[in-house]
Amino acid sequence: MNTLSSHVLDTTLGKPAQGIALTLTCPDGNQLKGITNADGRFNDWFSGEKATFPAGVYTLRFHCTPYLEARHGKCFYPHIDITFELEENGGHYHVPLLISPFGFSSYRGS
Repeated sequence: MNTLSSHVLDTTLGKPAQGIALTLTCPDGNQLKGITNADGRFNDWFSGEKATFPAGVYTLRFHCTPYLEARHGKCFYPHIDITFELEENGGHYHVPLLISPFGFSSYRGS
């Protein structure tokens, strides 16, 4: 069983990035959508139901333009795609994103 969460931090402000829209593309092509909360986090992929994900390759798109333009007046990356692979029974996967108007970084979190 695999679970998935994300967290977005604005490194320029040193604060969580609230209100960033997310699109998760699953291995079968289905897409799930979400938006980061006040703490910059999201994990409610199935609206209150416990979400589990099969093994496969996923792409998580962070739609950054509205957030970055509203707070910093600029956005070099209109969206950021992070493609990753979930293993069979890999447990919990956490995909954090650190953003600024001109850069980003990610890693496998816990």
